[in-house]
Amino acid sequence: MSNKEFLTSSLAKKFVMAATGLFLISFLVVHVSINSLIFLNDGGETFNVAAGFMAHNIIIRIMEIGLFVGLLMHIYQAWILTQENKKARPVQYAVQNETASKWYSRSMGILGSLLLIFLAVHLYNFWYPTKVAVAAGTEHNTYNELKEVFTGELWFVFVPVYILGVVSLGYHLLHGFPSAFQSLGFNHKKYTPLINAIGTGFSIIVPLIFALMPLAFLLGILD
Repeated sequence: MSNKEFLTSSLAKKFVMAATGLFLISFLVVHVSINSLIFLNDGGETFNVAAGFMAHNIIIRIMEIGLFVGLLMHIYQAWILTQENKKARPVQYAVQNETASKWYSRSMGILGSLLLIFLAVHLYNFWYPTKVAVAAGTEHNTYNELKEVFTGELWFVFVPVYILGVVSLGYHLLHGFPSAFQSLGFNHKKYTPLINAIGTGFSIIVPLIFALMPLAFLLGILD
């Protein structure tokens, strides 16, 4: 296979999908670590310091551009692979294979769409106001913003959307985490069970922490 043929092959598309997926997973590790600071219940003091550092650090802001590029590439490759699979897979094969795959593996398009809706709401409520404040050179209390969104007049909209979004994220990770390593060639009887176990734990713990945030505000557990 020539270089040109490889770059246009499904193998290359899966490689890009896996690489961008793992890059996004690394971002989730950082994001959930910072968000976990709200559970110190110190009025958001520690969380705001960490959030302020992330918002003003030039290296983080450059990486943020890479994050958006990686996200767009991930979405595009997912769409391309989905279309190719639909064209290449006979109906009989698809019916026979349904029992062999998990429902969430067959529903990545729906889960991805729910994630996009959640991401749009998340960016509008938290990312955009922070960038406006940074551009204006004003102080921004991200903790109070979280509290206002999750306990304000529209809490009955934002809390369910947020929780539904992170549940979708969990199922997305449950499929994507081991699949990414498999696409990159990490498929061995000795290491694959460990990767699957880590992926399952990650897919549960990270979304759970994200889901506990709005609930903790809504139930008054956090000041």
